[in-house]
Amino acid sequence: MRFFSFTAEGRRGLALATPGGYRGCLEGEAGWPGDLDTLLREDRLAEAATALAACGPVDQGDVTPALPFNRADKVLCVGLNYADHAAESKMETPPFPTVFARFNSNLIAHGANLVRPAASEMFDYEGELVAVIGKPGRAIPKERALDHVAGYTIFNDGSIRDFQLRTNQWTVGKNFDGTGAMGPVFVTADELPPGAAGLRLTTRVNGQVLQDASTSLLIFSVADLVSMLSIGMELRPGDLIVTGTPSGVGMARDPKVFLRPGDTCEVEIERIGILSNPVVAEEDESRKALSAA
Repeated sequence: MRFFSFTAEGRRGLALATPGGYRGCLEGEAGWPGDLDTLLREDRLAEAATALAACGPVDQGDVTPALPFNRADKVLCVGLNYADHAAESKMETPPFPTVFARFNSNLIAHGANLVRPAASEMFDYEGELVAVIGKPGRAIPKERALDHVAGYTIFNDGSIRDFQLRTNQWTVGKNFDGTGAMGPVFVTADELPPGAAGLRLTTRVNGQVLQDASTSLLIFSVADLVSMLSIGMELRPGDLIVTGTPSGVGMARDPKVFLRPGDTCEVEIERIGILSNPVVAEEDESRKALSAA
């Protein structure tokens, strides 16, 4: 199943890909099953698909894409999870997943503006695969870990490098407002290879390919991550595991390549789709106030 979240007429919407195109409805209409966060928590994806298939057609060009998930209890991001990226970052390959948190409040949907902050020009891209938890569990054995994954989506872990690298903890540099993009679709696990392995991941800026790798190159696979992250915490439906980025990030290039206003950044994962976002500059309110004085 392939779901697409959107807004139209000031209301939330959800659509399902069918052989004849997307079909769906808006909140308040007959057939509205709830948003994806709710459907995962209530284990109603299959029921929702049946209801949406009976709804009217949805033209993706006529609606505004929305985040597939915006109420995750946990957004767990994994750093240095491709050996080539660890090498280009001049960091050791980690013996255990390097995990940091992102917050729902700074995430944006497909098509929305990635915001280069006024505080820095070192705005970098990171294309990543997201595993979405569908079944709760703690201390999950690796051999059963994929049973807990409902499906997958795409992420651009926009990073403010100078702030990220000021300390050993990356939280601030990874959580500027409007810097993390996700979507546009959520694809259930049965549509993809186990663990979404072997899928080509590419990141393009203004059409130029800057990252190109296979998800089979993850140091810690999706099954590894689910098992290892659940050692000390219960993973719950709707939790997001952002699995890491391959080599080719702007910070490691010579010359460096950072996102600038006017750019378009696309992350494509084979058999899932393309996440595309324009880049804009944050208005420097303090500078505006000084110039007006």
